[in-house]
Amino acid sequence: MSKPISQLLHSFLLLVLIGTGGSIVYYLKTAPTGTSTVPSPFRAIPDAGWSYLQPGLERRVIGIYNDQNQRVESVHIWRLDQKYFRLDVAYDEKPKSLETWQQETKASLVLNGGYFSVENERYIPDGLTIVNGKASGHSFDGFGGMLAIDPSGAELRWLVQKPYHSNEPLQAALQSFPILVQPGGKLGFPAERENHVSARRTALAQDKDGRILFLVAPDGYFTLHLLSLYLTGSDLNLDIAVNLDGGGSTGILVADPREIISPKTLLPFVILTYAR
Repeated sequence: MSKPISQLLHSFLLLVLIGTGGSIVYYLKTAPTGTSTVPSPFRAIPDAGWSYLQPGLERRVIGIYNDQNQRVESVHIWRLDQKYFRLDVAYDEKPKSLETWQQETKASLVLNGGYFSVENERYIPDGLTIVNGKASGHSFDGFGGMLAIDPSGAELRWLVQKPYHSNEPLQAALQSFPILVQPGGKLGFPAERENHVSARRTALAQDKDGRILFLVAPDGYFTLHLLSLYLTGSDLNLDIAVNLDGGGSTGILVADPREIISPKTLLPFVILTYAR
């Protein structure tokens, strides 16, 4: 091979190598990483993680800060392992305080339920409710979520994906809306549905290991979309989450060690947790 041809060939190979290297660098910078970053007006400050309360029960508090580094919310979370705890639902036409509910039921944890209406001074849960195997109300089939409890344990479901059937052998159930995290950890309440109403919030969730989570945000920062955005992007490993009644109804009582976030109203129905 003559020297000029050899020099041309070497130059061509060098250009190919440089071009390939540039393409690799470009791909590494622009290729999908497997996760999407959704801009949000808040950030969660890393916390100390989960605190052990008793077998099968953990607690965590996560601070939420705005872009001025001001604390705007605290998310209080209790995570229950169903090997150690079982869930139930209680209802009374006459509402009661969390303290009264706990005294009467002897439950380990008492959490406010879903939405309700008042008719002729009677408090009626919106959606289907099952207490001691007896169903009342009408199912939200087609939207919303449902806590379904049978002898094998509790399951949180999206009614669009898994509607309620009247022949199910459920011991207890409670429906509410909207879905905040769709099954698989997907965003449940998108921005186009946002109404920009901030309020105290209560949510019920199940993680991908089957554990049940009670979440209470009592400071009134979250809109439904912001809460959905937060839960979906959190490190809680959630599979599904549903919004419960918020505002004045938001509240939880833990018997041991005792802790209470008090609602501002009496509650006609609640979610109960008992040690097995």
